[in-house]
Amino acid sequence: METRHKVLIMRCDGYDPDVIGGIIKEGMEELGVVPTGKVLLKPNVVIAHPQLFPHAFTRKEFLDGAIWAAKARAENAMEIAVGERCGITMPTRWAFKNAGYPEVLKKHRTKAYYFDEVKQVPVNLESGAALRNTMFFPKPIAETDFLINLPKFKAHPWCRLTLSLKNFIGIQDDRHRLVDHNVFLEHKIADLQEAIQPKFIAIDAITAGQKMMLTPTPFHMGAIVMGTNSCAVDTVGCHMVHVDPEDLIHLKHASARGLGPMDIDEIEVSGDFPLEEVRERTKNFEFCLETIDKYFSDGTNLRCTVGKFPEKHSSDYCWGGCPGALQEAMHLFDAFHPDARQTIKKVHYVVGRVEGPIAFEKDEKILFAGNCTSWKGEINGKDVTIESSYKSPRAVDERKTKTNDMLVKTLATLWSCLRQRKSDYVRAKGCPVSVGDHVHYLSMLGKLKNVNFDPRIVVSLNVAYWKMRFFRAVNRWLTDG
Repeated sequence: METRHKVLIMRCDGYDPDVIGGIIKEGMEELGVVPTGKVLLKPNVVIAHPQLFPHAFTRKEFLDGAIWAAKARAENAMEIAVGERCGITMPTRWAFKNAGYPEVLKKHRTKAYYFDEVKQVPVNLESGAALRNTMFFPKPIAETDFLINLPKFKAHPWCRLTLSLKNFIGIQDDRHRLVDHNVFLEHKIADLQEAIQPKFIAIDAITAGQKMMLTPTPFHMGAIVMGTNSCAVDTVGCHMVHVDPEDLIHLKHASARGLGPMDIDEIEVSGDFPLEEVRERTKNFEFCLETIDKYFSDGTNLRCTVGKFPEKHSSDYCWGGCPGALQEAMHLFDAFHPDARQTIKKVHYVVGRVEGPIAFEKDEKILFAGNCTSWKGEINGKDVTIESSYKSPRAVDERKTKTNDMLVKTLATLWSCLRQRKSDYVRAKGCPVSVGDHVHYLSMLGKLKNVNFDPRIVVSLNVAYWKMRFFRAVNRWLTDG
């Protein structure tokens, strides 16, 4: 009889690194996990700041305990390191510093790999089910022998949940990360699993995140979830918060490729925190899966018109692209300026292929967002034609993608804003248009303070950026030299 994958749910009510380390070590022992060779721990640090974004990332105490446990269990380990790429354009060094990671790395004498600074190498995918035959990854990912995945348990406005599988979005650098990050996002997440799979997973579910991924509402779950198979762990995670695993599309894709189970009956759920007790605690766990035309329908001057999208599997909505980026951008404004939704000037956001007239108000600023957006009609008595420039995945060459460098993207988007400032409408190109670019466009059109230049972050962010540029140049010179 085939051995079932085991997933442990362990109680942990606080962020004591010694307690966390003991629990993770115990989990490793029960699961027979022995790190060897080049060991790489991959947390979720999409964004971090102790005041502005305190619940978006794997906590430093959790990383502290995980490193200690990995060292305690390791045999013949050549290296134990931590690697990550935070949200695009932001320097990972900045996110690590705000998360408090440097002190943990120093304590354990552990090396950090900032994936935006190292060489990117091609990895071939063999199954034939992936969107493309080759994907690019940081060299430390391609060369690791033992990957330990340390996600943060969070709801996600595009993918419903971000657990073990979704955390792999952070193993690509900026140039390649947004490729297929549109209606194909769920497929892309499954594709990433074909390049490398973790040999141990420990999810920080002590304080989980509800609704958003960048600005989640905290939820005390008091748990650590561990396993050795991403599909099995994510299946249990779904059940923990009353989600049908069938509704987690990237889990469905990964499981269909033979990467693991998504039937709870095929998984041995163990540990000292019974699943039914967890489910009782999470009855009111909140998600955010509303389309933007409904989400922004009341209480704000932001109106949205959503059209059709070019791929048959998701023609009604682009869950992985511009609409979700708009939501996250507005939540960023909320984090910096709690009155943003009350003070934003009238903006009408249009995405997708829209046919027929749109009832624009005279004092509305209009934003057509995304390469796939198209429309033909009249604005202020003038004929306007918005044409689609969407390309299917097979038409996108990942080797020739444009840079997503923070400075380059910021200057390009600000120039776009300046160039179109007197127009009756603004056209924002991208597939998708990133969260950061949405912030720039909404700031211009809605007359909001641009959070990208907020004094609480702008100096430290730019210092980290130039450090990143320096070390990236050094690393590539050493690699190529």
